Amino acid sequence: MDHWFWFSLPDFAYSFLSVVLEGVPFILVGVLLSGIIDVFLPPRVLARLLPRNRWLGILLGGVMGAFLPMCECGIVVVIRRLLQKGLPLSTAMAYMLAAPVVNPVVALSTYAAFRGQGALEMLLWRSGMAFGVAVVMAAIVGFLPRRAVLREEYVDVAHAHAGTSPLRPLEKIAAAVRTSVGDFLDVTVFFILGAGVATLFNTSVNQQVIAPLAGDPGVAVASMMGLAAILSLCSTSDAFVAATFTGFPSAAKLAFLVFGPMVDLKLVFIYGLVFRRRFIVCMVAAIATLVWLAAVFLPIANFRG
Repeated sequence: MDHWFWFSLPDFAYSFLSVVLEGVPFILVGVLLSGIIDVFLPPRVLARLLPRNRWLGILLGGVMGAFLPMCECGIVVVIRRLLQKGLPLSTAMAYMLAAPVVNPVVALSTYAAFRGQGALEMLLWRSGMAFGVAVVMAAIVGFLPRRAVLREEYVDVAHAHAGTSPLRPLEKIAAAVRTSVGDFLDVTVFFILGAGVATLFNTSVNQQVIAPLAGDPGVAVASMMGLAAILSLCSTSDAFVAATFTGFPSAAKLAFLVFGPMVDLKLVFIYGLVFRRRFIVCMVAAIATLVWLAAVFLPIANFRG
């Protein structure tokens, strides 16, 4: 154990299967919702539901997770389908980044994990910071042309199904299943690649190498953000891992809980399904900067936990 790196196939296999089995159910939920949206949600209905004001649309996207909860493992396929239905890009971005944190399941797990460590404060500020970062990122994206953000096949596909003939109920169900299967195959390839890289770090790198990083607040925050990205934990369970890092300040644990559901190794691969590579790089850098600044400089991040 004196070495900083070692590899054990049984440990790798066990951890890899744990990550995959934890994430796949949420991917299934995501692709099923994607199929339902594709077949049963007419673009004209979506247009009527959304506010015409861009800023109200962004705020709506930020709180949609409270009513339409989705883990980060499945959120991208849902966003892809909503974009095809005509959802504004800025609203989609706000929902994509906020939903994995701003939802009741994650709120309950965060409160349970930090009971006795400032649970209510951690819950409120995790949700608040995630919402704030998502809204700021969505506002920035709102000023960018779709072609600079999205892959070519998603730039001009809104209302693609508007002219198709109506389907009977059984045909709609079959079409939804076909869409879900296709989405599942698409996203699972990227998910497994990301999970493999994350598992390799988690099982092969001596975790003691990060312990000395807890002393300086700025370094501690950056270290926990990097760890969250590498471990690629699900937002519904990552709080239980963050709570075990008792040597790190609360600000660092807060950054871990906000940054991980927005940016991790598996998500970087999955984002490639919808977004351009250059935009992904810029988005990751911007989110990292916003989370680091908020965790280090917000006074609330200094609560005892």
